[in-house]
Amino acid sequence: MEMNVNATAAPARDLSVTLSGVRLQNPVIPASGCFGFGYVMAEYYDIDCLGSISIKGTTLNSRFGNPLPRTAECPAGMINSVGLQNPGVDKVVEVELPKLREVFHQPIVANISGFSVDEYVEACRRIDGAEQVGIIELNVSCPNVHGGGMSFGTSCESVAEVTRAVKAVTTKPLYVKLSPNVTDIVSIARAAEDAGADGLCLINTLLGMRIDVKTRRPVVANVMGGFSGPAIFPVAVRMVYQVSKACSIPVMGCGGVSSARDVIEMMMAGATAVQVGAANLRDPYACPKIIKALPEEMERLGIDRLSDIIGCV
Repeated sequence: MEMNVNATAAPARDLSVTLSGVRLQNPVIPASGCFGFGYVMAEYYDIDCLGSISIKGTTLNSRFGNPLPRTAECPAGMINSVGLQNPGVDKVVEVELPKLREVFHQPIVANISGFSVDEYVEACRRIDGAEQVGIIELNVSCPNVHGGGMSFGTSCESVAEVTRAVKAVTTKPLYVKLSPNVTDIVSIARAAEDAGADGLCLINTLLGMRIDVKTRRPVVANVMGGFSGPAIFPVAVRMVYQVSKACSIPVMGCGGVSSARDVIEMMMAGATAVQVGAANLRDPYACPKIIKALPEEMERLGIDRLSDIIGCV
């Protein structure tokens, strides 16, 4: 007797999500600073499996970054103080993005930082015209530079000012990446939303420090740096939950994600998409492993479509 295999086949799991009209085949996005400009990773696997890529943090002008050493190990995480090393926005548009386009055919997230409102505006204006940029990620939360980055993301007024100014010169959806190093993440998020942000990304790294007890000196040359990794995951989930309940715009969750179950947990807290950061530095195959494991985890939890669980808690 001929068997009807379709009758017993497990239903296909739908991993797709949409961010401000930009459809992603799955919610997994390598976070900025942990994946370079993406194309180098194509030597290891087909990066077209990713939902998107948040490219290395880009500024108006080229930057060498902070002095060495720039990293320190921690239990369940790491500290980095790279300092936004990048070739500048023009080189990114002219050199880096064309290389990425050859191996990645999905819309990307362009992470932009600056040291003044004018720098943010000009850098975002220039990258806005790049065809493969689907979303601009306004980084007002980098803890590793002086006079820029996080200094813009710690007050409602400065977040609103830079968001409003960038929104006036760009056409792509604008997502503001928020710092956890504040006393009230909800008020900062609302300020960005009120100023015209199309979405939010949180959290960036916590501010951390390690000391070499033998030399009695800080381990990283910049003294302090961004603490990331599994240890910060509960903080990230809490902040994503708070912000998604307080705001009506989409959230990209980030912070300590290292498994398919972490992705689902963060989406239940309110994230529409999830960025994976430090896990890529420990295991270059972290993202494809997570994507491959998602359908199995969804089946175990009785989830047919990931979009159904966004903010279900």
